[in-house]
Amino acid sequence: MPLARDLDLYLRHVSIERGLAPNTVAAYRRDLGGYVEWLGARGMGEVVDVSQQQVSEYVRELGTREETPLTASSLARVLSSVRGWHRFLLEEGRLETDVAREVKPPKLASRLPKALSVDQVTALLDAVSGDDVQALRDRALLELLYATGARVSEAVSLNVDDVFDEDIVRLRGKGNKERIVPLGRFARDALDAYLVRARPVFSVRGVATPALFVGIRGQRVSRQNAWLIIRAAAEKADLVAQVSPHTLRHSFATHLLQGGADVRVVQELLGHSSVATTQIYTMVTADTLRDMYTTAHPRAR
Repeated sequence: MPLARDLDLYLRHVSIERGLAPNTVAAYRRDLGGYVEWLGARGMGEVVDVSQQQVSEYVRELGTREETPLTASSLARVLSSVRGWHRFLLEEGRLETDVAREVKPPKLASRLPKALSVDQVTALLDAVSGDDVQALRDRALLELLYATGARVSEAVSLNVDDVFDEDIVRLRGKGNKERIVPLGRFARDALDAYLVRARPVFSVRGVATPALFVGIRGQRVSRQNAWLIIRAAAEKADLVAQVSPHTLRHSFATHLLQGGADVRVVQELLGHSSVATTQIYTMVTADTLRDMYTTAHPRAR
């Protein structure tokens, strides 16, 4: 079976059988499409022709090429895609050995997620103020992101019915897995104001939609528009350099741990499948404690 058909088989598997998000499937298509093109240019028409040496060579070439070499994290992502494809083909009986299994990803530098201080979060939220319908919507979106630790994609995918019992929100994360997260008072009040005074104004401008967050044409707010809303607030609060689409999510996790929340609880709230992913935030709080200790203790320096 040609490489392209093997790739199509895998993409249908991750999309239909595993139910991965369209953006994730698109990333697999992009990563593996480049891999298949590279193999084809070297005369390999089928996956059985590929050796471990060639997988290693491909990853090494991506990191050392003169034009736009990939970073260590991007290389690790591409290798993960390649290994997943080879493993799938082994399970399907298309391969007798998994030549990608022993290929090692590049070592990644330990990078702590960026989190704002509580005062900076307050400044960011306060940058979106006013009684006009757009301000009410934007404030509700930002309050919800910080109150729940939701990814931006999860927030814009919410429907009105996903907020229930007044202070509970149902989020759908990676792999369409659902989790229940409580809303704080500030987020609840902001959502109430938006739903009563702003959303009806937006919704009559377009076709009826169950979407919670609606744009000026009555359509669901996109992930790109949500990022523009966050960035506009960051500019007003003079926090552009510190803010990314995930900043409020990182700040949510960091502030919970600093307040004494158990890491397993934070894992559940964030929707992480492994606690190891959540534990990086304990490094953030430990780093903060270390700085405070160094500053305050007379024999720390």
